[in-house]
Amino acid sequence: MAARVPTTESVGIPVIILKEGTSRTYGREAFRTNAMAVRAIAEILKTTYGPKGMDKMLVDSLGDITTTNDGATILDKMEFQHPAGKMLVQIAKGQDEEAGDGTKTAVIFAGELIKEAEKLLDKNIHPTVIIEGYKAAMEKASELINNLAEFVSIDDVSMLEKVALTSLSSKAVGEAREHFSKLTVEAVRSIAERRGDKWYVDLGNIQIIKKHGGSLMDTQLVRGIVIDKEVVHPDMPKRVENAKIALLDAPLEIEKPEIDLEISISSPDLIRKLMEKQEKILSEKVEKIAATGANVVITQKGIDDIAQHFLAKKGILAVRRVKRSDIEKLARATGAKIVTDIEDLKPEDLGYAELVEEKRVGEDKMVFIEGAKNLRSVTILIRGGFERLVDEADRAIHDALSVVADAVMDSKIVGGAGAIEAEIAKHLYEYARTMPGKVQLAVEAFARALESLPQIIAHNAGHDPIEVLVKIRSAHENPEGKWAGINIETGGILDSLKTGIIEPARVKANAIKAGTEAASLILRIDDLIAAKRTEEKGKREEEKKEED
Repeated sequence: MAARVPTTESVGIPVIILKEGTSRTYGREAFRTNAMAVRAIAEILKTTYGPKGMDKMLVDSLGDITTTNDGATILDKMEFQHPAGKMLVQIAKGQDEEAGDGTKTAVIFAGELIKEAEKLLDKNIHPTVIIEGYKAAMEKASELINNLAEFVSIDDVSMLEKVALTSLSSKAVGEAREHFSKLTVEAVRSIAERRGDKWYVDLGNIQIIKKHGGSLMDTQLVRGIVIDKEVVHPDMPKRVENAKIALLDAPLEIEKPEIDLEISISSPDLIRKLMEKQEKILSEKVEKIAATGANVVITQKGIDDIAQHFLAKKGILAVRRVKRSDIEKLARATGAKIVTDIEDLKPEDLGYAELVEEKRVGEDKMVFIEGAKNLRSVTILIRGGFERLVDEADRAIHDALSVVADAVMDSKIVGGAGAIEAEIAKHLYEYARTMPGKVQLAVEAFARALESLPQIIAHNAGHDPIEVLVKIRSAHENPEGKWAGINIETGGILDSLKTGIIEPARVKANAIKAGTEAASLILRIDDLIAAKRTEEKGKREEEKKEED
């Protein structure tokens, strides 16, 4: 007869699986905890949504203030402790990197999906079924966006400006919106290049320079590169036409030895000879540069005072200590080769620009390189009355550039003002009837979450959300009303495409996808195990040491 092995229950020995201080939440309670965090974050962003959205003032631990309604910036500046909050920040960053706009849409939509999922869970519908329904609805929504989208050409400047203007409508840039929309469209069209049968836009070719002073209307597009530096010597030319540019990653100065040396000097003649030797070395370097035909020198390193003198005598404009990123942009724009040793500099290494000129911008001087060899390099110089306004203008222009680039690359646009969401929801209600069992309830919940987006826009504009939803549903029943959206001024209905409220199809498709993935991820979690934070323990130990 086999001996009976005693279990922990029979002898009463506790089984410790997790470390002391570890907390565990599981089952429905784990979902509720995560759902509360997601909905709380979505609620924070809701009031900023739409053209009439409000701004948030964020103050960091150092007291620096950021005032914005940009979703990506709000989430980035807020330091979330809850893991679900951190997940949403990652979702928003992914949306910002992929489409450049629509971060608020993605996060708010995720919050609405979670809200609808809670109602379904209360009806004892399993999370797996809800996720299945959400996935099917997301795929159908992506298909609908692709089929409903209208074509836009890169040559349709008016339509592209409306795309930019729609993005800028919720930004705190006031009367400069139309100016910014024209400027961003011109910038994107300048750098767009044809690849096969599609256009490609690399926003890295657009340099952004911020300089407070003046007004937002003073923001300008420069067809070239702007360097936030000044010409190093007062006797150098401040304007050079037909510039032949040498780009250096080498110093024009006597380099110090890596080891410490002591030089014994017994007479003044030795000092003079040493200085003459240094002058000769620098003179030879300048002669070498001048021999290549260069009349502009831009270096990442320093330029000695003596070298500045020799360059000025040769009539060469020089700029020093330029950022590596700017040097690389200049190389791409002017066709110059970055040279690390002046001895290797050859005439064929020089770049070309029609004009290099030092100009005063506000209180500072900057060097403008215009009419470069490669025209696909432009700079947007942002001006504004104070620093925080310039920062907000920078964020607004980033979003506007992104949506115009999306529209150019995909050639597809959809109606804004809640039109595309309402149209997709209408089709999803019909699609739900074809789904088996409880999955159709999840598809309907997805449609309701989509309809909540135009309701939030209406609420932020001071209108009754329910009344607006009824109007927009009624308008979309008409086959000709697929682009019926909200008139935020009256609370009525307008044709978003004809009115010029237009968004790129990519932004909407990605936002819906990102929001669905975030909600599905939260629904899959049934166990939340949090270890004790080691930082707090370390802080206490440091405090004890200080007291001792």
